[in-house]
Amino acid sequence: MKKRDKIIYWVASIWLAVAMIASGIQQIFTIGGFVEIMERLEYPTYFSVILGVWKIAGVVTILIPKFPLLKEWAYAGFFFVMSGAIFSHLAVGDEAVELFTPIFLLVLTVVSWYFRPNDRKISINQQ
Repeated sequence: MKKRDKIIYWVASIWLAVAMIASGIQQIFTIGGFVEIMERLEYPTYFSVILGVWKIAGVVTILIPKFPLLKEWAYAGFFFVMSGAIFSHLAVGDEAVELFTPIFLLVLTVVSWYFRPNDRKISINQQ
């Protein structure tokens, strides 16, 4: 793996991890405006807590070594959560500024996934 790719991977992964942990904690403890956001998007408040727990679990999974299959699931989960957030904001007619964070996190998810080192990828020969 090239040094440039390693740097891109770690920068994207750390930004993603920090953002997901911060939002996950806010969602678990229903602070930082997440209750209002969930209400505006017409989701039950308890859904925020579930998302928060899974975000933190996903960050742990992505950052620890080994477990490439679990990492694929974590990246997929982040992709589904962020794309779901984008479509949810669009569905309720939120302003474009509300889309910045989920789009940014979706891009970080894809960049981190794409540039991950080979030892964090699923091998075709792996069973």
